[in-house]
Amino acid sequence: MTDFEIFYQDLLKLVKKYENQNIPLKIEKDLENDIVKIFGEKITSLSRAQNGLNDVTELAYTTAEHHPYWNLIYNCSEITNTVLEKWKSSLSDEDISDVEWAIRELNQTLEKIKKKKLSNN
Repeated sequence: MTDFEIFYQDLLKLVKKYENQNIPLKIEKDLENDIVKIFGEKITSLSRAQNGLNDVTELAYTTAEHHPYWNLIYNCSEITNTVLEKWKSSLSDEDISDVEWAIRELNQTLEKIKKKKLSNN
């Protein structure tokens, strides 16, 4: 058993303690990658999606422009962020314009990827 798995087992005991006090918690684990997520009772599908998107956006920001797929993940995350922020309201004209711009960026990046692939064949 790894140190992280031992930590996870200790964490389960702590969570059980709080569940016995009627504090509902939800745990998701990915022990292969040393990831544990703890959600409280107020978590919603929307807030979980926004939280997960933060991880994707972080990847897009830290990957930087030197990776050929950077612009794809960056613009997809920007579109998704705009949509999730306005999930319970309406997209403004500016939001729609931003999404359209990001889609153009996606198309341009895909064309670059296609050209590079053809030149490598």
